[in-house]
Amino acid sequence: MSKHMSSNAILRTEVECLKPPAIKRGWTKARITGHVLVGLWLIMFAGLATYLYNAWQIDLVQTYGPRYWSGLLTTLKLVAISIVLGALVSLPVAAARMSNSKILRRISYGYVYFFRGTPLLAQAFLIYYGFGTFRPSLESVGLWVFFRDAWNCAILAFTLNTSAYQAEILRGAIQSVAVGQWEGAAALGLNKRTTFWKVILPQALIVALRPYGNEIILMIKGSAIVAIITVYDLMGETRRAYSRTFDFQTYLWAAVLYLIIVEILRHIWEWIERRITRHLKR
Repeated sequence: MSKHMSSNAILRTEVECLKPPAIKRGWTKARITGHVLVGLWLIMFAGLATYLYNAWQIDLVQTYGPRYWSGLLTTLKLVAISIVLGALVSLPVAAARMSNSKILRRISYGYVYFFRGTPLLAQAFLIYYGFGTFRPSLESVGLWVFFRDAWNCAILAFTLNTSAYQAEILRGAIQSVAVGQWEGAAALGLNKRTTFWKVILPQALIVALRPYGNEIILMIKGSAIVAIITVYDLMGETRRAYSRTFDFQTYLWAAVLYLIIVEILRHIWEWIERRITRHLKR
């Protein structure tokens, strides 16, 4: 009996040793600081909401609300078209970056290096104002019809910029897939093209999903620069409203709209990620 009791005591001691240490949930300095900061943010947002409620002017909303809506649609259209075209351009760029040809790798590297290393605003200026200096040459080849339109120049600048980022996202995601996936597919008799489209790319897109979401959000916020080249997107309509009212609320409402767009997109992206990765959580 004593031996049996001693063995049980030993087992209990070993089990207790394996238990994780209890976490103390006292009011540490870090926790107090966090609660204070959250409280300050809540107070700030409450004050902002109160101010907007008291300063609400229905006549301004009736006058400039439709223009804000038009600018918002222009922003969404600009980002959507640029993202889709950029995704198409990023495929050959990413393939060239991973190519065995040194010439293709250098050309694609220079492309990515330039458009990731220079500001999007400078790129938009170079395309919109820079190509304008070559108007006679562009007219002779029939391209001036395209470059004289600010909207077309904005689409081109945004497409080239985002394609460089998307190419690096795609390249990194593809290279993150284990080499054993290629070897296993080859052992099953699959050719490289089928292996890439059926095995490698689906896994790579899961890895690239969140970076793609971040890129879309950055494009939405970066789209505000097109107002400088006379494209009346959300920020362009905001600038026009401020020039006529001199009321800083116009910019405040624009910031709120941008925040709403980003939050909606973030929740949609999280839902998509949960849907396509649900098999990994079982």
